[in-house]
Amino acid sequence: MIDNSVLFLLLHLLIQVAVILRVLEHPHRQPTSRIAWIVVVLAVPVMGIIAYLMLGETNIGRRNQKAMRAVMEKESHRNGLREEAADNATDVPPEYAHLFSVGYSISGFPVVGGNSAELMADSAETINCMVADIDAARNEVNVLFYIWLADESGMRVIEALNRAASRGVICRAMVDGLGSRSLLKSKLWRKMAAEGVRTAVALPLGNVLLRPLQGRVDLRNHRKIVVIDGAITYCGSQNCADKEFKPKAKYAPWVDAVLRLEGPIARHNQQLFATDWAVYTGEDIGNVSQQPLSTVDRGMVAQVIATGPTLRYSAMPELFLSLMFRARRELVISTPY
Repeated sequence: MIDNSVLFLLLHLLIQVAVILRVLEHPHRQPTSRIAWIVVVLAVPVMGIIAYLMLGETNIGRRNQKAMRAVMEKESHRNGLREEAADNATDVPPEYAHLFSVGYSISGFPVVGGNSAELMADSAETINCMVADIDAARNEVNVLFYIWLADESGMRVIEALNRAASRGVICRAMVDGLGSRSLLKSKLWRKMAAEGVRTAVALPLGNVLLRPLQGRVDLRNHRKIVVIDGAITYCGSQNCADKEFKPKAKYAPWVDAVLRLEGPIARHNQQLFATDWAVYTGEDIGNVSQQPLSTVDRGMVAQVIATGPTLRYSAMPELFLSLMFRARRELVISTPY
């Protein structure tokens, strides 16, 4: 009879070989990454294999992937946005047309004109403007944040949404299951729902023990989007939290860049929100191209580019490189990390 320890060793070796073959055959992986994972699998018994299965491949879970495919296959809303953009041809300088083409190839949003944009001065001004716009909303407010805390800034937005919902405005709030876990565990999240705000969770954590089978825990929804009445939108790096919030104290306070935009581009952010909302709630919130449209005379052209683990590999590096190659006089790069 073969000793149990020998059987375990043989089984471990077979699993190691299978995982290494998977590392070698997995598409879109840099050679250095392949070598690093092979070293980990070989050098760290059992835990190396578990680490690869949990973190080594892009996987948001079968349910999420299926829901995303179902929503994207419809594309009825986005087709309406494309037709609308075609009917209102936008003048793009020929030297920049290829850059918008790269953006369009990534997520299918066309370039639109008639927009205005304002760069917020700081975190406080961003929250002040968001709250003022939510208080002035007449029909609909949609909010999506990766991190939403119950601090002063977070509470101000919560209270503004509650006020809007109380006067009959349709309010939807979505947060990431990991980034906003403290808010999700608090009474405030349940109170928002009780006040009439429709709530949803993107990439919920679920059962901790089953989490490895439900996709990588580190793949999160990092979007920060606010859309008001399909006419005003905010996007940028700022979460719904005070600038001093300290996941790592040495990095605080955070310095974020946020744009407040008005015009047709708001509809495209609305469509992006609607896609995520449909994936995680199953609810189709309507054709945004049928909402009233406002434009800004002699406004700027703009384009929404949505990326994520379910879209094509290296989409953003392709866009960044295209932008860099087009630069002729100056190139300014800002990164949060």
